[in-house]
Amino acid sequence: MKVLFVAAEGAPFFKTGGLGDVAYALPKELRKQGIDIRVALPYYSQMPEEYKEQVTEITHFRVELGDKSAYVGIKTLTLDGVQYYFIDNLAYFDRDQLYGQDDDGERFGFFDIAVIEMMEKIDFIPNIIHVNDWQTAMIPALLVDRYHWIDRYKDIRKVLTIHNIRFQGWQNPSVLKDIFNTTNALYHENGVKKEDQVNYLKAGINFSDRVTTVSPNYAREIQTPEFGEKLDGELRYNAWKLSGIINGIDYDQNNPETDPYLTVNYNASTVQTGKASNKRALQERLGLSVDPDVALLGVVTRLTDQKGMQLLQEKAEYLLINFNIQIVVLGTGDEGFENSFRYFEWKYSGEFCAYIDFDVELAQQIYAGSDIFLMPSAFEPCGLSQMIAMRYGTLPIVHETGGLLDTVQPYNQFTGEGNGFSFNIFTGDIFAHIIAIALDVYENQPDVWFQLIHQAMATDFRWSEPAKEYIRLYEDLVL
Repeated sequence: MKVLFVAAEGAPFFKTGGLGDVAYALPKELRKQGIDIRVALPYYSQMPEEYKEQVTEITHFRVELGDKSAYVGIKTLTLDGVQYYFIDNLAYFDRDQLYGQDDDGERFGFFDIAVIEMMEKIDFIPNIIHVNDWQTAMIPALLVDRYHWIDRYKDIRKVLTIHNIRFQGWQNPSVLKDIFNTTNALYHENGVKKEDQVNYLKAGINFSDRVTTVSPNYAREIQTPEFGEKLDGELRYNAWKLSGIINGIDYDQNNPETDPYLTVNYNASTVQTGKASNKRALQERLGLSVDPDVALLGVVTRLTDQKGMQLLQEKAEYLLINFNIQIVVLGTGDEGFENSFRYFEWKYSGEFCAYIDFDVELAQQIYAGSDIFLMPSAFEPCGLSQMIAMRYGTLPIVHETGGLLDTVQPYNQFTGEGNGFSFNIFTGDIFAHIIAIALDVYENQPDVWFQLIHQAMATDFRWSEPAKEYIRLYEDLVL
């Protein structure tokens, strides 16, 4: 079976979030399981030099965008057995950041057209084209409309994965003519039209053969007005083709036994001493008071409302005053949260650290050195951080939403079951209350605490099982 996996970002070349991790780890695992999968990405100028030196150009051509044409260069390299194709155009992809440009609709419209026309040029016609999020969601619609006359494309089956439904690609209807060279045949309520605009994500939902999202619970949530971001009606209408497949994490990259960023490597049998050493090193690095007994609460996230930072902002002082804890926050985001957390660092020196930056090395050290990982997201399609934290023996406290509900089993004091803690009412008081419950176990029931750590580390978040689910989905479409 041949699959072309198309995304707007992919680690280790360029990544802003979970999509980048998935675009690397899932194809790698699918390849291991026998799928001839190749990946198409934009050729952003941010690619690290070590990979730029490896890419080779295999062809170039031009595509039509409205009344103009644009250059397309196709570069390639192979990593971990997966062949990557990069769409090169300096005008669109030599930017300071991957997203957030005024012409994003045109940039990714160009990318979608280039990917489709590339398939014939490189002589790779997949059985499945698997697109991801709004940036690539016009591809299914274009295959049905603009490219329906190409005989070699007529049997390609189309799969869309929604990683975060909040981002949809709203555009003026003029893009159909000015970018995609189509008529208004797509511009209707069962096509790309939404509130008198073109909605790229809606196009993918309506024209794909299957729609997946990144956790079973999120697949249910986005069919409701609360989480559907105005597309809940379309998703209920297409519920017959919608499913949720939980993400995994890369066990090679996230392994406390081999992680080069840790002071001391450890596994489940040495976790107690290993985490103690990493906790001390983390406290020293961040200027926190070195104390093996204090509970260290870690946060690695974007500092936004979606990630529940308003709850931490509301309750940080209360927690610091009333409990023997330290808090470290790593991330960037909304200015209000950044400034609040800097204030807490100034006022509670030695107890609170606000590291307003993106630092992969420090993130791994926080996963390893913290006792508790805070992830109170207002909504979370899947979430990877809670899985990484558990892999490193750090117990998560999460809000019961999306993939957090699917992956974190709350501690049951009667049976001893669980791999973390959770709360289901999104308020600061409830958040603080569940932290207090976790701290009580940490301080007064060390045997129970380490049993929970072992249960967390034993939870299997490898990509092998999710990959099998994707293969079954592919096979249902083509066999």
